[in-house]
Amino acid sequence: MAAARIPIATYRLQFHREFRFADASKVLDYLAALGISDVYASPILTSRRGSTHGYDGTDPTRIDPDLGTEEEFAAFQQELQKRGMGLLLDVVPNHMAASSENRWWMEVLENGPDSAFASYFDVDWHPGWKSMDGRILLPVLGKPFGEVLDAGEFSVVLDDGKFFIRYFEQVFPVAPRSYRGILQRAEEPLRAFFGEHSSSFQEYAGILSGLEAFAAGERRQAGSERRSRFASPHERPRELLKNQGAARIIIDRLAEMNGDKNSPASFNALHALLAEQHYKLAYWQNVNESINYRRFFAITELVGLRVEDPMVFGALHDPLLRLVSKDVLSGLRVDHIDGLKDPAAYLARLQQRLAGPDSPAPDDAGGDRSAKSPRAYVLVEKILARGETLPQDWPVSGTTGYEYLNFANDLFVDPSNARKIEEIYATFTGKDAKFADVLYQKKKLVMNTLLGVEMRSLGRQLGELAAQDRYAGELPRPSLLEALIETTACVPAYRTYVRSLDIPAPARDFIERAVGEARARKPHLDPACFDFLRDVLLLANPPHVLPGQREARLAFVMRWQQFTGPIVAKGVEDTALYVYHPLLSLNEVGGDPQVTMASSEKEFWNFLRLRREHWPHGLNASTTHDTKRSEDVRARINVLSEIPQEWETRLHRWAAWNAKHKTQVDGQMVPDRNEEYFLYQTLLGAWPLEEHNDPALQRSMEPSFVARIQEYLAKAIREAMVHTRWTRPNEAHETALHDFVATILSPQSAPEFLADLREFEKSLAYCGMVNGLAQTLLKMTAPGVPDFFQGSELWDLRLVDPDNRTPVDFARRISELKELQQETTAPSHEPATVKIRKLLKRWPDGGIKLFLIRKILGYRRQHAALFADGEFLPTEVRGPASEKVMAFFRCHENEWSLSVVPRWLAREKAGDGTWRGTAIVVPKNAPEAWTNVLTGALNKVHAADKEHLLDVGDVLGDFPVALLGALSGLAAV
Repeated sequence: MAAARIPIATYRLQFHREFRFADASKVLDYLAALGISDVYASPILTSRRGSTHGYDGTDPTRIDPDLGTEEEFAAFQQELQKRGMGLLLDVVPNHMAASSENRWWMEVLENGPDSAFASYFDVDWHPGWKSMDGRILLPVLGKPFGEVLDAGEFSVVLDDGKFFIRYFEQVFPVAPRSYRGILQRAEEPLRAFFGEHSSSFQEYAGILSGLEAFAAGERRQAGSERRSRFASPHERPRELLKNQGAARIIIDRLAEMNGDKNSPASFNALHALLAEQHYKLAYWQNVNESINYRRFFAITELVGLRVEDPMVFGALHDPLLRLVSKDVLSGLRVDHIDGLKDPAAYLARLQQRLAGPDSPAPDDAGGDRSAKSPRAYVLVEKILARGETLPQDWPVSGTTGYEYLNFANDLFVDPSNARKIEEIYATFTGKDAKFADVLYQKKKLVMNTLLGVEMRSLGRQLGELAAQDRYAGELPRPSLLEALIETTACVPAYRTYVRSLDIPAPARDFIERAVGEARARKPHLDPACFDFLRDVLLLANPPHVLPGQREARLAFVMRWQQFTGPIVAKGVEDTALYVYHPLLSLNEVGGDPQVTMASSEKEFWNFLRLRREHWPHGLNASTTHDTKRSEDVRARINVLSEIPQEWETRLHRWAAWNAKHKTQVDGQMVPDRNEEYFLYQTLLGAWPLEEHNDPALQRSMEPSFVARIQEYLAKAIREAMVHTRWTRPNEAHETALHDFVATILSPQSAPEFLADLREFEKSLAYCGMVNGLAQTLLKMTAPGVPDFFQGSELWDLRLVDPDNRTPVDFARRISELKELQQETTAPSHEPATVKIRKLLKRWPDGGIKLFLIRKILGYRRQHAALFADGEFLPTEVRGPASEKVMAFFRCHENEWSLSVVPRWLAREKAGDGTWRGTAIVVPKNAPEAWTNVLTGALNKVHAADKEHLLDVGDVLGDFPVALLGALSGLAAV
């Protein structure tokens, strides 16, 4: 692959059976007209049938048939190429579906550790329990094993000459060593049916003989030899079973083997058969007892891959890269990079593979392999903690943009009221909890429940290291595990990146901080346990530690690192963020929900400077398929930070009105105060804008909206793991909350509440709209590549998945864009400002956001170097409303741009005089004449007190946000 092709703007498309390659081809003209340069595609390789996301891959060697054929994918690429557009592909190297649709996985279940694909999956074949040696625990049963067996829910079935264990819709292959025992049950009936000397019976006898020889030699032969020997008797039953009479006899014998629900003893043969397999079927709620494969987070249906093995790497990536045209491929987005054993090595190998077969291998490559000069455009899905940066040795162009999202969102939170918002939350819920404590407790909860087996496995490994150490051998193993859990709960980032005996400085800092905090939280725990753990994690080299012991410790640390990411993700994103939420707009992936910790304008500028220097082509995201709520929901909720007193009044009023609609469950009222607070902010953020243009809608309640909120709340409270959980649903609590939502959103049951909610939401919505436009302009003009999640070019009020996976109405968007183009470009006696005022008047339909995106991306395309390589120059704003305006310049050679966005307009009701006396300071070497890209208006710099200034009132007079271009470099848009 040649030098990296940097996108101008990306647009995320979620492919699935209802939106295929052919459907995507139909919207390319629209995307190109909008200003999109690259389609950013969800995974396109075969995943489980009906998958809505593609992250549950089953076959990386072919295109997902749900999405189209290889020919249709090629046609889609041709359509991209015709328009000069690129393709950014999502790859999933960390895991695959543990499914019968995955032939690699089925081969492993059939042949165990001798399978050709056994090394592909991250399985511990020797987990320390004799009964599980050489086996995989599969937690797929809906009730305990014995109950399933006695209920007759297992059955042995024959399909195309192979035997399988069926459990409802799931099937599991029978091991070759079990075939003879099954077929032998039909020996006498087949002898009578065919005749002992018939060729058919002799064929049957030959099959049995071959299987007997196979079983006898199983322990002495290599895996490949055994598979070869098994192939012949394995294929021969197909011919035998073409005889319907013989097939009927064998099926009858299987029916006997499958048992009778009225006779527990009749299941003994089936029980013995199940015990012979290379897997153990278990009750799903006992999953954490002995599961021995690495999962994706706590999802048992997704099994980890060993992509650090070059053979596995090639099997995963080579087919995809053969399918993709080099003329179209922009680059790759790597999913869940933190799950990999050695991310840096993986990324180096990926760059080498993208560069082509003649490129030097990663370890031998010369030149700068850092992020400043990656060979190909590669992005990583990496959640960075505040103050954390990507490792400098990663050859990538940046991340998928969560750090940008959170910095940009924080700008619209009013810091002057931060403490008040937190006080309102604490008073209403009756809990004055600190987020650090909530986070610590939730991470420990995850480690003791969802990921308990992983921690116990790590604890055993740590105990083995201690046993090898002359001074730590007597440390109690339970205490060592407790120290490990405590320390892991205190790690201040998703993971560290130790890959050799040389500890990177950030990793050393994170580990020291984690051990120190863990000691402080658990002073009663033997300090020697923390001392030993610290030495292990930091790969200390005291004189008594032998080289082999240090290598074993390195292996432990690299394994531990693979699990800290899932622990943090489950503890923070999927648990703590649903428990602690003074201002829901801050509860985002990679964010900090503490209102008092929201980053400042200065911190945002510093972040962008660092980004421009090191990662200038990372994505500027505002909504993704994984965000907890969409960008315009956050933009509206942020307005509450400006008017805390009014929010507090409404909150207590609504709680008083709706108290009569609560239900008592287990001695507690549902919803509890924390859930109720969460619900009201969610309603304010996601309330439909259609009502603003159609008063008739205010007299009713759209059933689909009620259902969305009910489904969202059900997911939220399960994630919180307070009253209910995914693993143990509390149906009474969930039903009570479901009914509460239905009641308070019914005009018949709660008319007073609904009227007051609508009035308050309407007062928030306009300022939320301005916030939405401001954050959209920022991401299109700040350093980085603007990214748009499908459908977000109009107002996006969707919540977390699956709510954000609903179909996108592209027909509406195409029509809206055509109408905008006609209105704003057709010859008319009306000035541009009049047309824009019409757009502003009907702002709830989202056309104004579409207009903004089209205009700015068009300008960005015409001035690509300015935004890709230009200097980033934040500037000062002076005057009485200076806090409410943010502005920065971009400069490249003789081209200049100035981005201006407002904020906090609800703090004091904004009016015509808001910007009086407020001006932007312009560098003295900048042009004096500027043209507004959105309105066409001319703005001229004026001098005051030896400074060059632009009046904010002039700049924002006709449109809520502004991008100005230097007159000398401006081209028509």
